[in-house]
Amino acid sequence: MTEPVVVVATVVPKPGRDEEVEAAFRTAVAATHAQDDGCELYALHRSVRGKEGFVVVEKWSSADALRAHGGGAAFAALSAEVADLLVEPLGVTVLQPLPAGDEELGRL
Repeated sequence: MTEPVVVVATVVPKPGRDEEVEAAFRTAVAATHAQDDGCELYALHRSVRGKEGFVVVEKWSSADALRAHGGGAAFAALSAEVADLLVEPLGVTVLQPLPAGDEELGRL
């Protein structure tokens, strides 16, 4: 059985570019939900404490699904749209689950 893959992506807009970055990500979320097979979760969040910007929490059915997303139309369009709007490149962290405690609560 293939294990799901969880990803946390961080986005730091240049000063004054938050609205543009948020709009680009809202479009990308909708496109990803509609187009990318294996997407189990792709959720945009605004950071309200800590580093400013946005965080996308993702869950993919497999590493292959994540790779396909990375090479897909929705991600390509997003990357092009925000290329000049970010302070730093998109930060991507791929996580390995370490379930503990209650099986329902200890894993995404």
